[in-house]
Order: sequence, then structure tokens, then C-alpha cells
Amino acid sequence: MEAVNLETSRFSIRQAKELIKDLHKPDPKTYWTDFLLTIVSGHILFTLNVHTDKWLDAGLAGTVVAKTLIGAATVVLFLRAAMFTHELVHLPKEGWKAFRVVWNILCGIPFMIPSFTYYPHIDHHRRKSYGTDEDAEYLNLSHQPPRAIVMYMLGTLVTPFVGLIRWGILTPIAWVFPQIRRWTFARASTMVMDVSYVRPEAGEKVYRIMRIQEAACLIVAWFMILHGPLIAKTWLDPFWFHAYAVSVAMIVLNNLRTLGAHRWTGEGSELTFEQQLLDSCDYPYNPLITELWGPTGTRYHATHHLFPSLPYHNLGKAHRRLMAGLPTDSIYRETVKRSLIAEIVDLWQRSSAAHQFTESPTILEFPKRRAA
Repeated sequence: MEAVNLETSRFSIRQAKELIKDLHKPDPKTYWTDFLLTIVSGHILFTLNVHTDKWLDAGLAGTVVAKTLIGAATVVLFLRAAMFTHELVHLPKEGWKAFRVVWNILCGIPFMIPSFTYYPHIDHHRRKSYGTDEDAEYLNLSHQPPRAIVMYMLGTLVTPFVGLIRWGILTPIAWVFPQIRRWTFARASTMVMDVSYVRPEAGEKVYRIMRIQEAACLIVAWFMILHGPLIAKTWLDPFWFHAYAVSVAMIVLNNLRTLGAHRWTGEGSELTFEQQLLDSCDYPYNPLITELWGPTGTRYHATHHLFPSLPYHNLGKAHRRLMAGLPTDSIYRETVKRSLIAEIVDLWQRSSAAHQFTESPTILEFPKRRAA
């Protein structure tokens, strides 16, 4: 959020800045160690799970239990590694090129979520863009019927296939036809919540990075498609089933986190600083659990929106300082939530209450932003 008009009767940005002024420098050792241990461990566990028949002899029941536990650990590790894309947007441009390249090689490209698809995330932090049609990561779910929440979650089932189509089919077509290329960049090159989002044109540097990253994703997409008949020599390829299950589980877990990251009370128009702050949530309790579904600081979403440049490893410390140093009537304290499930239930209840007297439209309608 821009540092303009942020002084209110219930919150002082100057006081908050003073409390956390020494926490803005990211620690390269923490980033490298955390990411490399996470992604390498995830790849090892995924490989072990695909090939349990080669190393595990525990009977049907034992195999199911082992694969379930290994699969769950893989999902948690892969989600944590993937969430570093959020950090890439906020890290300084200088001094972090190697980290960005390595993240893309080990995570972004193999998962077909290259870093350029998340560049528009910065608009989610601009005060005048947040919650408007310029924000790809916002849906006014509190004002939409519950079916919007249901469709948002059901979309996870087709997302892996959408990725294969985007990178394996649309990419080479877009290289040949400029009109398709423009559409692909505007409509199919951004990680979004709002499917109606149109990405604005970018500079040549972004397009150059895009061409490199989508070429790499094209190779990954066709490796995935051809793995069964050419490598596994079967149309019942275990690799396919494991990749799909892990992908869907990751997206489901992240979507649940996202539903609790905000209260989604905006209606499409520009929100004030206080409204944006109160629309975001922190989950400081039960860190052993919350860190699993809200890794790399994403469980401190309100604190992150308050200070987007804070590195993920300092968000918890910043939250504790703000809670200890800000006045007892500060609106910052209202961003603290105890339970992700409770917040999602509250969202459902707000959505139901807002539409309890309306007719029920077609269920197969994906959620879109409501006009202001």
C-alpha cells in the first residue's frame, strides 16, 4: 500500500514503521536453505511415491498408508516451494537473479507456474487497484452466492489440464499467430482468482522472459503428455496419476488458504486504507499447523499487506512487535483470526445471508467480480 493517507484515528503507519524498521532486509541464507531443502525433499518423496512397487513390500493396507503419508508430505513441501513465487515479486531486483533462475528451474517450470505468470501480483498491493478489476487476485465473495465459493474450489479439478493446454498447445500456436499470442498473454498468462481478468500489455523485457519460460514449460507439458506411452510404456501411467493427485491437492490447500486470507468484503470499487487492512487476516496461533497451509509467511497476510517488502522470515516477528507496541484500540488487532476453518465458515455465512432471498442461477458459472 502506498504511504499516502495512511494515518487514521485508529492506526498510525508511522508508529508501525518505527516498530519494524529493522526487519526489511531479506536473508539470502534463509531463502536458499529453506527453498533448496524444501524442493529437493519434495522431488525425492514424489519419486519414491511413484515407484513404491520397487522399494516397498508392505501388503495392500501398508502400501496405501505409506503412499498416503508420503503423498501428504509431498503436497506440503511442494506447496511451500511453490509459494516462493510470492516472495520473488517482493524481493529486491538486484542481487536475487540467481535465486529467481534456480526457483524457476527447480519449481516454477516443472510445476508449469513460471514466475512471469505472477508478476501482476503487485497490483494486489496497490491501494487504488486492490479489489478492483485491475486486481487479478480478488473476488467479492462476501457479496456473491455460496455457489461462487463452490465453483472456485471445483475449478481445482480441471486446473492441471488447463495448464497442459496452455503450455503444450497454445504456446506453439501463439508463436505463429500474433492475434492468438496477444489473447494468450492477456487471458491465459496470469495466476488469477478472477477468470475475467485481462492482463495489461507489458514491456519488451517481460515478453522476452515470457518467451523463454513458456518454451521451457512447453517441453515440460509434452514430457508429461508423452511420459505414459513413450517412457512408462502404458496408458495407465502411475506418474500421471501421482502428478494429477499432488497438483489438485496443492491447489485445493492453497485455495482454502486463499479463502481465509481476506474477508472478501470489497464490492469492486476502490477501498480505503482501513478497509483494505480490515479485509485481510493474520493467523498467529498454532504455528505448527498454520505453517503447513500458510507457508512462507502467507499466514500473516494482513501484516504482509501492511508491509509488502518484509521478507517472509520476519513476518512473525513483525506481527509480534506490532501487537505489543500498537495501542489497544488499533484496528490492526482486528486482523488477527484464530482459525482458518472458522473464517471460511464466516465467509459462507456472509455469502448466504447476502443471497438468501435471491433466485438460484445456473450452478456451472464461475465466480466473477461484481460490478461496483
